[in-house]
Amino acid sequence: MKIRLTKEFDFETAHALDGYAGKCKDIHGHSYHLRVTVIGEPKDNCGLSDCGMVVDFGDIKKIVRKFVYEEFDHRLILREDSRFKGLEEKNDRIRYVSYQPTCENMLIEIVGIIKEHLPENVDLHSVFLRETANSYAEWFAADN
Repeated sequence: MKIRLTKEFDFETAHALDGYAGKCKDIHGHSYHLRVTVIGEPKDNCGLSDCGMVVDFGDIKKIVRKFVYEEFDHRLILREDSRFKGLEEKNDRIRYVSYQPTCENMLIEIVGIIKEHLPENVDLHSVFLRETANSYAEWFAADN
């Protein structure tokens, strides 16, 4: 029987959408909320410490904290051709990416990071990234 598990996280990130016609073209930040849902079958080998679990919630936490936070938390995310190029000389928390750093594109990168580090017996079901109180992006494995 398959079970879905969800773990939620929060992090702070700033970005700028170069070429965008609105206010988001300039550097600004958000308090992001990330929801990661995995699916799998609970382990039935009760000799293991994770007996009865699909995956330990702590393992999901380790993946997000080690790999997602490293790339996004308290960073300024800019496109490689950003007009703000050069700020990294004054701040090492700037990260340049090959994509426009929208909520949607950041979510695609986060999905790739998480999928790469999940245990073999666990699949990624969905990932939700909230940028503001009323704006978010979602990814579902069933859609891809």
